[in-house]
Amino acid sequence: MADLDVDLCVIGGGSGGVRAARIAANHGAKVIVAEEYRMGGTCVIRGCVPKKLMVYASHIHQEIEDAAGFGWSIPSATFDWATLIANKDKEIARLEAAYTTNVEKSGAKIVKARAVFEDAHTLRLSTGEKVNAKYVLIATGGAPNHGATIPGIEHVISSNEVFHLPKLPKRIVIQGGGYIALEFACIFAGLGSDVTVVYRGDNILRGFDEDVRTHVRSEMEAEGINIITGCNVTKVDKHGEVFTAHLSSGSSIAADQVMFAIGRHPNVKGLGLEKAGVALNPVNGGVAVNEFSQTNVPHIYAVGDVTHRINLTPVAIREGHAFADTVFGNRLTRVDHNDIPTAVFSQPQVGTVGLTEAEARAQYTHVDIYKANFKPMKATMSGNRSRVLMKLIVDASTDRILGCHIVSSDAAEIVQVVGIAMKMKATKADFDSTMALHPTSAEELVTMRTPFARHVRQAAE
Repeated sequence: MADLDVDLCVIGGGSGGVRAARIAANHGAKVIVAEEYRMGGTCVIRGCVPKKLMVYASHIHQEIEDAAGFGWSIPSATFDWATLIANKDKEIARLEAAYTTNVEKSGAKIVKARAVFEDAHTLRLSTGEKVNAKYVLIATGGAPNHGATIPGIEHVISSNEVFHLPKLPKRIVIQGGGYIALEFACIFAGLGSDVTVVYRGDNILRGFDEDVRTHVRSEMEAEGINIITGCNVTKVDKHGEVFTAHLSSGSSIAADQVMFAIGRHPNVKGLGLEKAGVALNPVNGGVAVNEFSQTNVPHIYAVGDVTHRINLTPVAIREGHAFADTVFGNRLTRVDHNDIPTAVFSQPQVGTVGLTEAEARAQYTHVDIYKANFKPMKATMSGNRSRVLMKLIVDASTDRILGCHIVSSDAAEIVQVVGIAMKMKATKADFDSTMALHPTSAEELVTMRTPFARHVRQAAE
């Protein structure tokens, strides 16, 4: 087959790669996108989007329970897993088609093939063709990491397979304590499964604010989710259709599915990076890049989860756009990785932006903490026992907001807007001068006047 000569070859058709391809093509570059699976990448195909659809499905049972307090009498409801999965698949197929169309409309070409480096400028496609590229962008994302191999690991599913289970498991064991593990724990619990979370650390959501970690765990356990910390799964047996997860504590749990969600690793295996001379970051094994997403090989770049930065879809999109503007738009563009809002779609949701209390106290001399913990208005009539947590971290020396942490049903929606204020370097006085919108939970962010705690770091510290 004839060789393909292009200005840019993008390896990976996920969010970051697609944005880069479109913008580069808009700048006049000849672009090819090599994607071996489905356009849209992890987020669209088996990540953020299908997960959020399943989160919506799992919330409905709580809405039905809450309805009685507001005068609604709802007949016994039933749930059909097959219908949920079929409708989810239909929506994902629509989004995949939209991604494909948008790339092609930009003038970029999509090749359904795996691309592997033969040298720094040459890639061989699984179709047999060769691509000679002036620039290459690696955007292959991440893949589930099962950690150390244990007996029976072949019986364990990951966040890839969980979207395609033939039926809803009545009992599921989920190992992990981060975003994915807790989100699926709440999804399955909301759909009626008996859920056990196993995590090796002392508490879930490592890296989040301590108050958030404690609050979310309390809320999840109150909803019947069994959370076992300081422990891990050491072996999985299968007996017919039943699995037994053996724990390091010596106990065991019977389940219909065992899922590991203990992290993801950069998807660099088998790309031939060594032939191109591309260096990896020793910390996580991802592609090492500078502030412009450039590797040690000047014409090879990488964005998104395949690197050593922040693994969030909007980050990959912003990095892809910045790359295209820098290389093909003649506009040097850096991505600011500070104060990025993020959410955990657990039940209740977590929305957070900026520093945790511990981080702020380590970095700043005088830190004020504002905190509210209250029953949301809806719960006063529904009988739901859930509570909302809102927390602001303030640099008392400058009055600047350093962090905002929310646990509530609409935390993600709220913290997105707080992220704008923090990017503008908003102060506590700015929040205080903003009129409250009543009655809302979010009004607490602008009505907290007295610090819950103050910390002044002494010189000896």
